[in-house]
Amino acid sequence: MTPRAALERALSAIDVHPGRAWQQSLSTGESVTVSRGEAAIVYVRSGELTGLSAARSGCSVNASAGSAAAVEGERTLLAGDAFISLGCHPLGLSSQSGAEVTVVPLEVVPTVDTRALPPVVFVSGFARAEPAAAGLAAHLGIPAPGGAGDRHGDETICKLMVTTVLLSALRAWAASDQDLSWPPRTSDPFLARVAAAIDADPGKEWTIDQLASLGAMSRSVFAARFREVFGSSPASYVTAVRMRRAEDLLEAGTSVSQTSRVLGYASDEGFRRAFRRHAGVAPSAWRNGRRAITA
Repeated sequence: MTPRAALERALSAIDVHPGRAWQQSLSTGESVTVSRGEAAIVYVRSGELTGLSAARSGCSVNASAGSAAAVEGERTLLAGDAFISLGCHPLGLSSQSGAEVTVVPLEVVPTVDTRALPPVVFVSGFARAEPAAAGLAAHLGIPAPGGAGDRHGDETICKLMVTTVLLSALRAWAASDQDLSWPPRTSDPFLARVAAAIDADPGKEWTIDQLASLGAMSRSVFAARFREVFGSSPASYVTAVRMRRAEDLLEAGTSVSQTSRVLGYASDEGFRRAFRRHAGVAPSAWRNGRRAITA
């Protein structure tokens, strides 16, 4: 299974039960501690945090003593960055100059697929990569113990919000990770030729017959080999390339309508629906969020 396919399976299998989130102000030299066996998301609203980066090998939240991943080095998180621990070993994140953070304790139900995730994930540029999810992360939690009373439905809404933040952070990490870079690479020259053609012209109305012909394969063989190597169907790959190109165009100031036409959509509404499925927000909202972050 490819790294991308493994990630997709892990994300779809995640069952998370969030605890009570809180917001915390750290003065110079203060730390946030994530205890062993206690998974958590930490989002930096302002300032900086410095912690230790762990190896990629997966683990269970209930990992036995001695099975924790080896520590590889020190990492610094700035405003808009996030940190995820699956609770495999205790970690401390200290601030050298002060910080405002949101901490969301988690209970992640371990499965065969989620154990493939790294025990510690540092997500640099989370707010840039996932502005909508980062906005949720910034507003999770209460400023101090004893906040407003619970409302009906809070537990359900909180779980949905935290799950969105967690999955988005893992997706942002995967997109920036060297082994999961985009586009996925393959040593198969025929599939590489197909992927290169799609990347060069994502707005073309690609058909399975055209792609199979480029790969010098029958439809059935091509579809099976493509999914095995890239972890998605050819149609899903085309859509993913289009969405990443759409992000580049929108960030460069291209209008929604022009972006839609460049990428081969029959209508602006069709493009908006596809982009919302990809990013969670409408194209115009995504672009405005990017501008707010970079302003």
